[in-house]
Amino acid sequence: MCFSPEADLVAGIVIGVIGVDAFRHVRSPRERPLAALPIVFAFHQLIEVVVWRGLQGHVDSGVWHAAAWLYLAVAFGVVPVLVPFAVAALEPEEHRARARSFVLLGALVAAVLMYAVVRGPVEARLEGHHIAYSVGLWHGGVVVALYVVATTGSMLMSSLRYVRWVGLVNLVAVALLAWLNASGLISLWCVWAAVVSIGIALHLRREPEARVLPPRWEPVRS
Repeated sequence: MCFSPEADLVAGIVIGVIGVDAFRHVRSPRERPLAALPIVFAFHQLIEVVVWRGLQGHVDSGVWHAAAWLYLAVAFGVVPVLVPFAVAALEPEEHRARARSFVLLGALVAAVLMYAVVRGPVEARLEGHHIAYSVGLWHGGVVVALYVVATTGSMLMSSLRYVRWVGLVNLVAVALLAWLNASGLISLWCVWAAVVSIGIALHLRREPEARVLPPRWEPVRS
């Protein structure tokens, strides 16, 4: 989500390029979910360009309504599962069970949110410098809190120190961006998506020894 269709378009292209670079530097299958995040973020931003243009009267209602539905499907159905899954994939075997509990929580949150999207109605409208999406959600505050626990909480509870630091910074950033968005000042989620994507790409560019990636478990051969 960004403050204009042009900003969404630029952010989507830039993040997409970053995502391609991140995938080029993947050295282990366990890093693929992490590298996939910028690609998902880029797709998310580009989809919203269609929603912007539709709300401005430049795209047929059927097209932009489908784009709004797809936008929410990514935010509600993909991100709360992919983020903790990417964190769990990086964990050493002895800590992976705990990490997978966040994946299960994310899947539960995604199921509840997607049920609300499928049931409808789904609405999108322009409010100042952002698009406001509306979905009829039962106990929305609780579901949003569980969403944050599944995504940011999975990072804060990681056994890897650099992942915990990312989780802490992400928690502060999400709180600030949510306040800016709720206050109607401006939406800068796309900027944060770009920052996170750059961080992922830089991390994957580091030498394997500097990534602190636990060795993959292999059976002992006799």
